[in-house]
Amino acid sequence: MATMSMPKKEAAAEPVVATKAGQNRPVLGRFRLQVDRQTKATYASLEEAETAGKAIKKAHPIVQVSVYDAEQSAQTLLD
Repeated sequence: MATMSMPKKEAAAEPVVATKAGQNRPVLGRFRLQVDRQTKATYASLEEAETAGKAIKKAHPIVQVSVYDAEQSAQTLLD
C-alpha cells in the first residue's frame, strides 16, 4: 500500500480581519459636489467638481449646486 504525503499548509502572511458590512466610511476626496446640501460625489480637483456641477445645474436649474472644499472649509455656489 502506497502512502501519499499531504502538502503542508502555509500560514497566511497577513491575518484576515473580519469587518461588518456598513461599518467602514467611504473615502472622501477634497472637493465634494453637493446638490441641495447633500453630497453626491467627491473629486480630487476643483475643475472636475465644477464641470460635473455645471452639467447638473444646466439639466436641473431649480436645484442648488455647490462645491465644498474640505481643506479650506469653503463652499462655492455654482450658477
